[in-house]
Amino acid sequence: MRLNGKLDDDAHTFAFIYAQARGLRMGKAISELLRRAEQAPPIANASLLTRNRHGRMVKRKVPGRVITPAMAKRLSEDDPLKPLAYLASSRFFSRMKSSAAK
Repeated sequence: MRLNGKLDDDAHTFAFIYAQARGLRMGKAISELLRRAEQAPPIANASLLTRNRHGRMVKRKVPGRVITPAMAKRLSEDDPLKPLAYLASSRFFSRMKSSAAK
């Protein structure tokens, strides 16, 4: 079946690398990954949704500390390795894309 769709960049990169490693075409690799995900055993308490006493779906309360967007922004700005990690990943993925084009 032919399907046109938009993948997030990280999902596309993962599928691309998987396809290259296995010697598959992109569609075949995505199909294989979906089948593997479907057959994977369920993770206990993985769902963030639960039913309340009225039968409505509600977000489950997760124990632990809540991280706000402001906290995440502050932490990302304080990371001294962030520019280096970005450069390394952009070089890696540009090499992967150029080798696939050949």
